[in-house]
Amino acid sequence: MKKLILCLSILALLLGTTNAQLKAKPDCGPFYVDVLNGMVDNVKPDFSIDQIRAKYPCFTSEEQSGSKCGATLFYKEKDIIFFTERQYIEIGPNFKGKLSIPIMGASRGSLFKWLGNPKIKDANWDAFQTQYGTLVLHYNTAGKVRLIQFSDKGTEDLSLCE
Repeated sequence: MKKLILCLSILALLLGTTNAQLKAKPDCGPFYVDVLNGMVDNVKPDFSIDQIRAKYPCFTSEEQSGSKCGATLFYKEKDIIFFTERQYIEIGPNFKGKLSIPIMGASRGSLFKWLGNPKIKDANWDAFQTQYGTLVLHYNTAGKVRLIQFSDKGTEDLSLCE
């Protein structure tokens, strides 16, 4: 009886340790956002969810097609979201990476030198026509950029998730 209990204990111990393997989380490194060309490390807003997953396997969550905002990949630790079905990329205020031009936190009045005049102006955001499509900048109450969205679509075709 003691041998049976000992064997069962050893077997349970072995089975318990086989599932306790350490697995490294994929690391994507820092993201580089080219604001003037509408890309994140050569990833464009019209890339498929599979193309982005292959390039950046470190996503924190995803939503499938048919959800509220369509197919979406979230990189919460880096504060960047790829809306693949709506074909735009969103950069949040806590973005962990580098921007080609320092527009995050920039004053609304200081953007002309990089972007020119906005095509559409609202109280809380501006939409700029770019060579690749549209750049939308959202402002906080102090008039500083708090959110960046860009797409290869024009302002007439762009559908942002609310």
